[in-house]
Amino acid sequence: MKKLSLWLNIVLIIAVAVIYFLHFSGNKTAKVEVNEDGTELVIDRDYAIAYVNIDTLVRNYDLFIDKSGELTQKKNESEAELQIQSRKFEKEVRDYQDKVNKGLITRTKAQMLQQELAQKEQQLYATRDNLAMQLQEEEQVMYRQVLNEVMSYLEEYNKDYNYKFIFSNSFGGQLLYTDKSLNITSDVLVGLNEKYGKSKE
Repeated sequence: MKKLSLWLNIVLIIAVAVIYFLHFSGNKTAKVEVNEDGTELVIDRDYAIAYVNIDTLVRNYDLFIDKSGELTQKKNESEAELQIQSRKFEKEVRDYQDKVNKGLITRTKAQMLQQELAQKEQQLYATRDNLAMQLQEEEQVMYRQVLNEVMSYLEEYNKDYNYKFIFSNSFGGQLLYTDKSLNITSDVLVGLNEKYGKSKE
């Protein structure tokens, strides 16, 4: 009877050990990624949460790079047009001052020209302010479009991994510390750029 009890205890200990081993080491969905500094990072897919570094993700996302380039080009074109208008206005002011100094126009004509120049100056300021507001709005829309694409992709991405939460981490953000093994930024970035590349074809 004592032998049977001893053997049952041994079998139970072995069964518990096997279950423990399988639970903590079997069927892991870990993935090795290489950080920007060249060091290896093991991502453990067994956790229910993960995070992406949103600054790194956005900065290296081809959609953001393209849209940011378009916006920069538009900004440069707007600034160039504004400079042309400013130089034209400055020339009109110089011409006006030259005519007044040489006495080539009457006082009434000088007052009329002065009023016209004041109106043109106000229009120039208004154009500058409108362009700045328009570019700022377009930049905000661009960020929302990029973020929308990221969130949309994460829904597809998560079908394979079943995370309960995927957080956004950025320098100075609310997540002050995160385990690096929960970082899925590189993996998500590759998928985002592949999807965007296919959409451009």
